[in-house]
Amino acid sequence: MIAEAPFSYRSTKNGLVQIAYKDRVVTTLSGAEAAKFLSRVTSGDSDAAQLIMAKATGHFKHGNERMSKTGK
Repeated sequence: MIAEAPFSYRSTKNGLVQIAYKDRVVTTLSGAEAAKFLSRVTSGDSDAAQLIMAKATGHFKHGNERMSKTGK
């Protein structure tokens, strides 16, 4: 799936979840959205967690994007 692990998250005491991309916070979830995120991310493996965080932040390939001719 994802070759590296660029996403990470931190849960705070007051119920917020901060999702970081390459150690920079890109989004913060709160309330029911944070609880749903935590239940989903802790139930899967690390590849699934990376995909969940990518979708939560909006940083993911949409599937209809073509690879370049050089294969990058």
